[in-house]
Amino acid sequence: MKIGDRKEFQSKAPPLTCTPDTMVFDAVTQMADRNFGSVFITDAENRVLGVMTERDIFRRVIGESRDPRTTPVSAVMTTEVRMAHRDDNVLEWLQVMSNERFRRLPIVDQDKRLVAVMSQGDFVAYTWPQLLGQLGQLAQATLAPAFNPIAIIGGIVVYSLLLVVVLLTFIR
Repeated sequence: MKIGDRKEFQSKAPPLTCTPDTMVFDAVTQMADRNFGSVFITDAENRVLGVMTERDIFRRVIGESRDPRTTPVSAVMTTEVRMAHRDDNVLEWLQVMSNERFRRLPIVDQDKRLVAVMSQGDFVAYTWPQLLGQLGQLAQATLAPAFNPIAIIGGIVVYSLLLVVVLLTFIR
């Protein structure tokens, strides 16, 4: 399934963005107000320059004892940002996000302007029902021949007869 076909994509709130010269304190205030775990740093044409996540704040601001009121986001943002397009495959990106250990994926248009941000949670909401369905099909195809009802009933009968024989042997 394509990212753009997901209902989560259609109903996404606009991404939280700021300019590179925004102070960390101001960006964090916006993140807290909107309950976002990241802010995307964009240029004047809304092209992604970087992302500042909660982890960046912990490591590069607090961990390095920087003053968030005087530190611009450009000094602490992650600049190597993977970006997807709305026609990309959800499952392929979920695998990439899992393997490369990042949770937020900016979706950009053909001019690389930010359109939306999808999280791993958005993709997992899609994949769980699909994975459970595939697991059910796999179990049915694999286990059904091994669990033939006639064989199960026959096994129960044989076990019961053996149990009766053993009990009768001990009672005499």
